[in-house]
Amino acid sequence: MKKWSIDEGNCSISYTLSVAGGRWKWLVLYKLFKNNVMRYGEIKKSLPSITHKMLSQVLSELRDDDLIERIDYAQIPPKVEYRLNERGKSLIPILELMAEWGKENRLCKKDNEQKTNLK
Repeated sequence: MKKWSIDEGNCSISYTLSVAGGRWKWLVLYKLFKNNVMRYGEIKKSLPSITHKMLSQVLSELRDDDLIERIDYAQIPPKVEYRLNERGKSLIPILELMAEWGKENRLCKKDNEQKTNLK
């Protein structure tokens, strides 16, 4: 778990953001929620703009924060899978609310142009 600064004190929002903050963490959590179990390459393929370094870092932090499980299979070639654990699944209602908010509030360029023309 990450250390808190003195200024953050016991703020619940600061804690939540320290564990699951950032663009990539939420997207990886979403992909794991939708797909149940994924290998590293599958996650990378589903998020083409994430770098290998960033994906490795995000997976490591999510694991360190006890939100996902990494399952290592002792075989050749090596096989590793990732999935949400119960603590990670507890963030899904927040993720679904974020998705709903985005759906309701996102405006495409065409919508913006139409609203501008109406003024």
